[in-house]
Amino acid sequence: MTTLLLIRHGANDWVHGRLAGRIPGIHLNEEGRQQAAAVAGRLAEVPLAAVYASPLDRTMETATYVVANRELTIVPVDDLREVDYGEWQGAELKVLYEHALWPGVQHYPSGTRFPGGETLGEAQMRMVKALDAIRQRHTEHEVIAVVSHADLIKLACAYYVGMHLDLFQRLEIATCSVTSFRFTKAGPRLLGLNDVGSCAHLIPKPPEPAPAVAETKPS
Repeated sequence: MTTLLLIRHGANDWVHGRLAGRIPGIHLNEEGRQQAAAVAGRLAEVPLAAVYASPLDRTMETATYVVANRELTIVPVDDLREVDYGEWQGAELKVLYEHALWPGVQHYPSGTRFPGGETLGEAQMRMVKALDAIRQRHTEHEVIAVVSHADLIKLACAYYVGMHLDLFQRLEIATCSVTSFRFTKAGPRLLGLNDVGSCAHLIPKPPEPAPAVAETKPS
């Protein structure tokens, strides 16, 4: 049963103010570095088999804290990159709140395309395809960390729990939170959403030994 940890990057100076999107050169600020160090500490006892990340600066920097003191190398995956917001990228959120497309993004994302960018449905399929490909590289009982972005984590979470895309904005993903899934033969199971507390529950339990077969004596 593979366990997948979806970690949002740490805080930066664009959070809550501007739509950073895929703009390069946006780095963690002091709060973000503290958050990244904290999530690395919370995961210290979790036996990570691999760490993947969006190749943007803020995600790679967060992943650097996660792999510290581990014999792991960050694997950048382009399809874990932030949503392509097109012409909205870099805009102030207070301006976008007044845009004619804003209600669609919030309440009808399945039918709304960012001007010059992708739809959230396209972003969801890109993210899920990337996560499923990552899972296929690993054996059962391994724990894999993926550092990405809030909207993509919300979209993946909605997909795996069977939530309609138009409802995904009801989910909340804080900076450096951990959202975790365990993939069983019966499908994905949500272990934690937007978790900023202890990660002890993510440490896999050792497999239970097979029951002994009773020896039958000849009559």
